[in-house]
Amino acid sequence: MKKILLIDDNEQDRMLYKRFLGKQIGHERFEIHEASSGAEGLQQFRNLRPDCVLLDHNLLDTDGLTLLSNLQQLTPPDTLCVVMITGGGSESLAVRALNTGAMDYLVKQHFDPELLYKTVTHAIEKNEWRQYITRYHQQLQTVNQQLRDSLDELTETRQQIQLANNQLTAANEEVRARNQELRTANEQLARTNADLDNFVYAASHDLRQPVHNLQGLFEELRRSATFHDPEAGQMLRLMEDSFSNLSTTITDLAAVVQVARPPGEQITERVPLADLTADILQTLRPQLQEAKAEVKTDFTTLPEVEFVRSSLRTVLLNLIANAVKYRHPARPALVQLRSHRSGSHAVLEVQDNGLGLDLERHGAELFQLFRRFHPSAGEGTGVGLFLVNRLVQAEGGHVEVESVPQQGTTFRVILPA
Repeated sequence: MKKILLIDDNEQDRMLYKRFLGKQIGHERFEIHEASSGAEGLQQFRNLRPDCVLLDHNLLDTDGLTLLSNLQQLTPPDTLCVVMITGGGSESLAVRALNTGAMDYLVKQHFDPELLYKTVTHAIEKNEWRQYITRYHQQLQTVNQQLRDSLDELTETRQQIQLANNQLTAANEEVRARNQELRTANEQLARTNADLDNFVYAASHDLRQPVHNLQGLFEELRRSATFHDPEAGQMLRLMEDSFSNLSTTITDLAAVVQVARPPGEQITERVPLADLTADILQTLRPQLQEAKAEVKTDFTTLPEVEFVRSSLRTVLLNLIANAVKYRHPARPALVQLRSHRSGSHAVLEVQDNGLGLDLERHGAELFQLFRRFHPSAGEGTGVGLFLVNRLVQAEGGHVEVESVPQQGTTFRVILPA
């Protein structure tokens, strides 16, 4: 039910308006409140917040236009519904009322109940529609502001993306440039390595004959010459050892370079481990007998592996020879060879009970060329483990080591199955 506030200092007029508004049968009924002065009208408006005000222009304590301005100060903009009632037909007064904020106006003695009802209901509907439009515009403004904010964010995001793309493009260009530099450096390194391998191979090959000649001359000198110095025998033995070490070093260098520059594509095959090990043990028979070493094998789980036979022979030969060479002097040498499968890999183990290694100290240089960790244990050039590691890596495998000083070492050769 809509609330109507009548502000008129004439009680008879107020009764007339109430009767007119109450006689409209079949229409919405109004809840009507009265005020007999401008001050009372302001107080009633504050308390009731009516849907429409019927305001008489001629009041004892004020005039309608002034009171209309006062009422506007009590409400948000464009929410006040006022129908001004004037005592005469002054057109200028009506225009002023409408310009001041009235929704409509009526002239006393010139309207009937139906016109009054229609004027009031039309003013209420017009005011409600105005408020709806205002809310709708506010919502549109909010949405537009959100769209503007989103557009600003989108623009900023696009700028950030563009900046990131520019940075990425620059980074890609830098990566391409560095990759090109790396390829150039790799090519230069490959050429340098090839030149170095060729030089070492040529040098080791060319040095063999002079060393053999020196050894021959030394043998002839020792056979034919007479020495009166009592220390001559010791000097001759030292010279013989030096010639032997020099010859071994040259041979090992040639072997290392030969691994690095194979003559052609080497073919892998199914290598029976038992047969290969028997061949290696036959080769190492003198060393095994001298050391009184025991070799145990267990290839039951994995009797064969896929590998280049000559390379696998070199790997096992060096590992077994090292196990014998670096045996512990306080106990008989025991070397155990095992094979098994671990996931998608084949595993060969060579375990000994020898001198062992301090891996924390020497682990990083274990497979480097010319590294020896037990010089007093026997002769050698430190080439064997380098060859083992290089041959295994060439076939896509790797070597793992476990060792405890004075207890022994286990080498695991991990190969693709």
